[in-house]
Parts: sequence; structure tokens; C-alpha cells
Amino acid sequence: MPALAPRQGVAVTLPGPADFTAWRQAARGLVAADIRPEQAEWVVAGELPGLLAEAPAPPPSTAPFSVPRAFLDQAEIAIRHSDPERFALLYGLLWRLVHGERHLMQAATDPAVIRLSALAKAVRRDAHKMHAFVRFREVQAEDGPRHIAWFEPDHHIEEAEADFFVRRFAALRWSIVTPRRSVAWDGTALEFGPGGRRADVPPDDAMEPLWRAYYASIFNPARLKPGAMRAEMPRKYWRNLPEAAEISRLMAEAPRRVAEMMERAAAAPNPRPQSPRHLSAPPQIARDMPAPIAPPADPALALAALRDELLSRPDLPDFAARATQPVFGEGPLGARLMFVGEQPGDEEDIAGRPFVGPAGRLLDRALAQAGVDRREAYLTNAVKHFKFTPTGKRRIHQSPDAGDITYYRPFLAREVAAVAPRLVVSLGASALTALTGKKLPVLKTRGQVVSALGGQPVFATIHPSYLLRLPDPQAQADGFAAFVADLRAAHDQA
Repeated sequence: MPALAPRQGVAVTLPGPADFTAWRQAARGLVAADIRPEQAEWVVAGELPGLLAEAPAPPPSTAPFSVPRAFLDQAEIAIRHSDPERFALLYGLLWRLVHGERHLMQAATDPAVIRLSALAKAVRRDAHKMHAFVRFREVQAEDGPRHIAWFEPDHHIEEAEADFFVRRFAALRWSIVTPRRSVAWDGTALEFGPGGRRADVPPDDAMEPLWRAYYASIFNPARLKPGAMRAEMPRKYWRNLPEAAEISRLMAEAPRRVAEMMERAAAAPNPRPQSPRHLSAPPQIARDMPAPIAPPADPALALAALRDELLSRPDLPDFAARATQPVFGEGPLGARLMFVGEQPGDEEDIAGRPFVGPAGRLLDRALAQAGVDRREAYLTNAVKHFKFTPTGKRRIHQSPDAGDITYYRPFLAREVAAVAPRLVVSLGASALTALTGKKLPVLKTRGQVVSALGGQPVFATIHPSYLLRLPDPQAQADGFAAFVADLRAAHDQA
């Protein structure tokens, strides 16, 4: 291919505004063809006409190249930003990484790296707002109830965040309408379509009074900070939130309510502020379970009973009283794979769901690369409460000890029996010990299938948090690739 003149350019037409796979393929072609960043023009199909030539395909003889995982992770998120220069920014960074600046992503003061980080941060913030401020309204259709919500994202996050709502509202049929894109879930499959209008969504439904009453009940006038509240809940979302109708009244009443609170005598602190509810004491828990547990006649009922029992126990470990709530497993009964981790983390403790924090997000990415659908797997933890040390405003994770694992082992054994997976995957040392009753070395047992106390086959591998603690980016990339290979092998053996 002849060299391009300095002013000659190549236009690359992408099929969508946030199609990272298409951008990645096109960018590799440009690098292979030695197209410099200033020679490339990026166009999204349907937005601007392509005035220049199509991007050339990489020559067959071109040697492959690789870039740090840190760049790919940031780029996959930043490409969802609405900044029209995002494609050029990403390609400029890619060009520099390939042409001698291998450690560019570690240059925290580089303007392009700073800009990339800012774009990714804005996209994550927008996704958080979508998770927090989508409110479904129920409508009656000919084939039954359907739930519809309106949301106005700042960036192109609709398709990327659809799976979050599938996991959270899998049993509902719902649609999320935005100005650019619509997302619909019919209980089995996702569909994407063109955007809509605010008028396409009903203004309210029978749940509105409950939302308003709930918000009013949790509003603390003593902690009112209007600036921080508006930063966290911008006014653009208020018209979509039923509780927003209460904000003006609650803010106006705050000074009077605070004065009344100060006049009242302070109450003595509760020594167990988050202790679980106590019902009748269940039978004494067994400390070891060498015998297999027969699958229950009604697995769903057995899991519900297990949940009630754990909520009612008066002999929980002391750290359980400080946790927000127990975190139970989630996923389908009879799952092909059941993943068992160590214990809930900070985000899991707050959300009440397993594997939603940093390690969970890393696990999601690894599962996707291994070809495993998280929705078809059952995820849980060996220990059901978050064990931590409070340090200022942070809660520092503490690993469970042998006594903690022993206490929760009967609950885990009954959970495994109820779910009845084809294969159990232990994530880390605590899970492997809880399942087998033996302190087996994870790195030596990794990739092998051993027997649980109940007789179920257990595939051993590391916990994804282990990868987050690796200091070297290359070690993280190699470790992640090996972890994906483990998950793929477990899936093949199940």
C-alpha cells in the first residue's frame, strides 16, 4: 500500500456509537496499515456522511500486537461516552502504546491518560445514576402486566447496562425508554430499538404512594446537605422519581425537625444495632457434616426455609451483628455450575446480593470471556455475613477464620443439596475448605476436581479478588487469562 500524503485521510465508519468490538477491529486495521492518528477520521453510521475512503484491512502478513489490559478495560468503558472525540482519543493512545510507549497507562500525568480516565469515570457515574434512578411504572397490556421506565442518560450506556436490569428484574417484563435507545426484556430475551419520548411512559401508577412514603420515612433532616443531594440526585432526574415530590416539603420541614430532635434526650446506643431478628431457637447446629445430604423434595421451599433459619438464629457469630444483612445465593435451581466464594464484601453487604463488588465485576468479565452466562449459574458464598474491621468511614475486609467457616458449613451444604448443580466451583481457599472440610492448597489443587463433604464434585480455582491484589499489570493480565481458562474448563466438565 503506498504511503499516504500528510493531508490524505481515512474515514472509519462504525456501526454504533459505543461498539467497542467494531472500533477495536478497525483500529487494528489502521495500525497494521500504518495510519497515524491525525490521518484517521471516525464516523458513526447514520450520524455523519463518510467523505473519505474506507479503512483498509490489515495485511495478512502483519505480525500481531498486544496492548496492556488496563488500556482495554478503560477503553471499553470510555467508548460509551458522548464526547465526539472519544474514538480519536482511544486510537491516539493505542498508537502510542504500539509505537514505543508500552507503559503509557502508568503515566498518571499524561493528558491523554487523564482524559481517558475522566471519560470512563463519567460513564461509570452515568451507569450508577441509571441503576439508582430508573423507576418502572406498571401498565396493563393484552398479554398481562408490563413495566415501563423513562431515563435520560448522558452517555451511550443503554445496551451495556441492560444486563444489570435483567439480573435484577428477571421475573418482570419491562422496557426502558431513552431519547436514543429503547431496551425491552420479555422474560427470555433482550431487544433493542429506537429511542422514544417521555410521553411514551405513564406518569404514575399504584406504587407511587409507597415510593413517597418510603422516601419520607428514611429521610434524615439532621444530615441534610442540599448541595451534596443535588450532586448525587441532579434535578434532571426528579421528574422521573415519585419520591422527588416529597423533597421540597422535607427540606422545608428539616430545621424544625432538627430542633425537635435536639430538644429530646439522646437515647442510649443499641449494643447490637444490626442484629438479625430472633424467632424461636432452631435446633443446635451440627459442627461437621460427613454424611451426604439428600436433595430436598421441594428445593425452592428448602432454600426459603434455610434463609428463614439463618435470619432467626440467636447464636450467630459476633461479626454478623455488625453486618447490614445476610447475603444469600442467587441463580437457577439445577444450575450447570454453582460458584462458591469466601464471604460478602462491602458492596455485597449493602446490596444484599453476591458478587456485585470489584471482584464480582471481574468475575462477570471472566465468565463472559469463558462463554459462561452468569444468569445460568448459581452464585453464593461459604460465609453469609460480611466480616470487617471499621476504620473511619471505611470497612476493611477480614478473612473468615476456621470457626467462621465451620459455623456456616451446614448452611452451605444444604444450599448445595437444594441447588443440585452439575459441578461446584470453589473460588479461593475459604470456599475450598468449607466444601471439602480439608485445608487444601488452592494453587496446587487448582484445575482439579475433588469431592465435597456431601459427595458433590468440586472444581478448585482462585478467587477473583486474588487478581485484584496482583501489583504488576502483566501479572494481572496473565492471571486473568489463566482464570478464564479455569472457568472454561469447569464449564466443559460440567
